[in-house]
Amino acid sequence: MSIKPPLTDLPIKTADRGFYSGFSVDVTISSKLAVAGLVLWAVAFPEQAGAVLAGFNSFILSNFATWYVYVMAAFVIACLGLAFWPSAARLKLGEDHDEPEFSRFSWFSMMFGAGIGVGMLTWAVAEPIYHFNTNPDVIQGFASSKEMDNYLNAYKWSYLHWGFTAWSSYAIAGLGLGFFAYRRGLPLTIRSSLAPLFGERLSGPLGHVIDIVAVIATILGVAQMLGFGVEQFVSGMARIGIGDWLLNEQGTASSLGIIVAVLIIMGASTLSALSGVGKGIKWLSNLNMVLSTFLLGFFLIFGSTWFGLNALFGGFWTYVTALPEMIFTVYQSNGSETGDKLVGWQGGWTVFYWAWWVAFAPFVGLFLARISKGRTVREFVLGAAIAPAIMCFVWFSFAGGTAIDLELNGAANGAIFSVPDGDKIFAMTDLMLSPVLSWLMAVLIVVLLMTYLVTSADSAVLIVNTINAAGDEGPKARPHILFWGAALGLVVGALLLVGGLKAIQTAMVIGALPFSIVMVLMCIALFKAIYRDGLRERARRQAAE
Repeated sequence: MSIKPPLTDLPIKTADRGFYSGFSVDVTISSKLAVAGLVLWAVAFPEQAGAVLAGFNSFILSNFATWYVYVMAAFVIACLGLAFWPSAARLKLGEDHDEPEFSRFSWFSMMFGAGIGVGMLTWAVAEPIYHFNTNPDVIQGFASSKEMDNYLNAYKWSYLHWGFTAWSSYAIAGLGLGFFAYRRGLPLTIRSSLAPLFGERLSGPLGHVIDIVAVIATILGVAQMLGFGVEQFVSGMARIGIGDWLLNEQGTASSLGIIVAVLIIMGASTLSALSGVGKGIKWLSNLNMVLSTFLLGFFLIFGSTWFGLNALFGGFWTYVTALPEMIFTVYQSNGSETGDKLVGWQGGWTVFYWAWWVAFAPFVGLFLARISKGRTVREFVLGAAIAPAIMCFVWFSFAGGTAIDLELNGAANGAIFSVPDGDKIFAMTDLMLSPVLSWLMAVLIVVLLMTYLVTSADSAVLIVNTINAAGDEGPKARPHILFWGAALGLVVGALLLVGGLKAIQTAMVIGALPFSIVMVLMCIALFKAIYRDGLRERARRQAAE
């Protein structure tokens, strides 16, 4: 039986002159209008925007928790299948003769920085501390809050959110995009990853809608990351003595502090984006990795080393053995106080994270595909889903472990528990070092935070422009880079000012839902394409015999 050849040409109409020359007008203008509308709505009608967003958020968390849990579990299984499926694992993201553009160090640095870097600085300390206080095991009475019998549970749940599940979603997005762009020659844009399912129809309105959904999800997902980063950046600047005017009475970022931080971060990000992937982004990513290694070395040597080692290995074993149950468990409200608490915890943590990673996936996936041409599927899965997760485990163990140990032995006396999440890492280093050394460490953390924020934001701007330009990876018109840099900054600033981090989180959860459907289709399309390629290869061998 003959098998229809794969689609290798997907024309996407772009303007041939004028301001939008080289860009898909349908995708670009629609995306700009949607993002601009969100900003204007949030600024002009903050109370209405907050109420509507909160209503949508509650509806999604109540009705789609099961969807998000099972979808993310499916991505983990899919990555394992691709890594161990012989006919898939050996395939290159490109022609068989293609070689990687970047060294493994630069590749891993850019991948880690774009995918998780800034979140690590906030949550490597904050999340283990939070789960040490409460988590499903504590809620169900299996462990005690803030006691030694709960510390491995704190890591089990932290690793769940930042480990293999998160990176598997990025890997699926990156594989789908890289396979069809570099092996089939289709445009490097989201719609191409669905070619086996929809074929040439993706050249028209259906493809435009898919790319628009991806752009909006990217902006909201990155805005979420930048929102956390801005809060922490402001706390850091206040710690190193820039001024108390950066903080409000509650100790969080003031309106003026938010505006200043957004201007600094997005200004630097836009300049870096103008220089392209091979220059600004690459060098900033390498700097990120060097500074991260130094900071991690500090925690390894001067932190709670033995406690961190126990957390790393004990927490990893607890996590791996519990992973099959955790990734498939959906808590249901049964009318009891315990049931309601479990549902609330899962909605506020696991479902929120799964929505965040899905919203982040078009950006991280396309960026991973862009820097991974010439690598095999197995190498990509190991590099994108396994190695960064292990790096997160190390960070969480030694940074968060030091914080938990300081609280357990009484040295912190609640000083880490009591400060906002973004300030916990600074509070911890204050307890560990003399005033002068603590100030120097705060400066290093602020610089590292700044480079991570800039790397993620400028990568997002370039990715959005790649999608809008129908997958063109070449130089983009400067005005469009400037627009998306400003738009991203306005989304972060506007939502932070009118509703704080909660407003950004709500908008992101809503924006992620439609793209989660696209990602499931991407996964199906990738398996279908690899399977049918295997059938074609078998048919060619039989014909030659």
